[in-house]
Amino acid sequence: MSLASMRRGLSVTAIAAAAVLAGCSTPEPAPPAPPPVVSPPPAVSLNESVAHAASVYVAYVRQVGSIKAGFPDAESIQAALRTGSASDAAQLSRGMIAYGSILALQSPEYVAGVRQFGADPAQRQRMIASIIADPAYAATLPGAEAAAGLIVSTMGKDIEALTAIAEAVEGDAYTIQERRDPRRRWAVQPVADRAGRLEGAKTRSVAQLPSAEESARLFAAAHSGSGLNLTPAQRGAPFTPAVVNSLAIAALAALGAAGEDAKTNTDALSTESNNEFCTNMSRLMLFQCLAASRPSYEDMFCAGRHIVRDLATCTAQYTGPIAPPATPVVAIAETNPTPGSGMN
Repeated sequence: MSLASMRRGLSVTAIAAAAVLAGCSTPEPAPPAPPPVVSPPPAVSLNESVAHAASVYVAYVRQVGSIKAGFPDAESIQAALRTGSASDAAQLSRGMIAYGSILALQSPEYVAGVRQFGADPAQRQRMIASIIADPAYAATLPGAEAAAGLIVSTMGKDIEALTAIAEAVEGDAYTIQERRDPRRRWAVQPVADRAGRLEGAKTRSVAQLPSAEESARLFAAAHSGSGLNLTPAQRGAPFTPAVVNSLAIAALAALGAAGEDAKTNTDALSTESNNEFCTNMSRLMLFQCLAASRPSYEDMFCAGRHIVRDLATCTAQYTGPIAPPATPVVAIAETNPTPGSGMN
């Protein structure tokens, strides 16, 4: 065999050996597949109509909260009546629910608890449909107790403040009748133009324009989840139907489904029959009280009972039923009735 032939044989053998060795080696592992891209749900979105409605309620609570006992003259009582009668019952009820929804959006637990289910578009749409079909679904979502806690604790402070004012004003309506009170001289005099002041109260009981500044503040807070300086709190179920509606609006907003194109849904959720019945009855009782009232001290009682106290009562009915506080005014009325008094 020639040298060249031997070299060719060795080359072929080497190639074959290399092929065998290659077949026995462990293949390099394939690179891991990239994780699936998960798109976040749309940004929190709440239409301006909700902020406008909430601003009307907040402004009215602030105005009524400015009424104080110790009226110095008859005109100051009429000014309180003008302040307190300037609201529409249905608008006030809607504003209460709208404000509750913005308070709920200040709960990071609730917003995060709702949004965690919104990354998948199909699941997000199912959740939106479920909330619209049954608002109570929103009350079962994670963080609902924290959101309800913010609503109840924040509005509970208003209830306490308004109740204290009401008790002071109603009590003063009796104190001012005492002979030692120097205001008695004008307090027992008949109210001037009784029919006119009643008609004025009815005329002012119409929808009010929202405050641009207050609306902007609440609108920003709803989208940022901050700015209202609230103290966290917890409130367990059951929730009132009106609070459930507030949670439903907040849940839709957290899913990015309460923007300007969803105004029909948020308007519907802002209406709740029990809540509106309370504000309507309050307005009717105010008119009835003014129709029966004659001297100024009776108008004072009307302001305390059917403006300040009724606002506290309707707000308490919204947050949840509470036992009405005992009022010494009733005992005074029973032991020292005033003939012809329109106090009720």
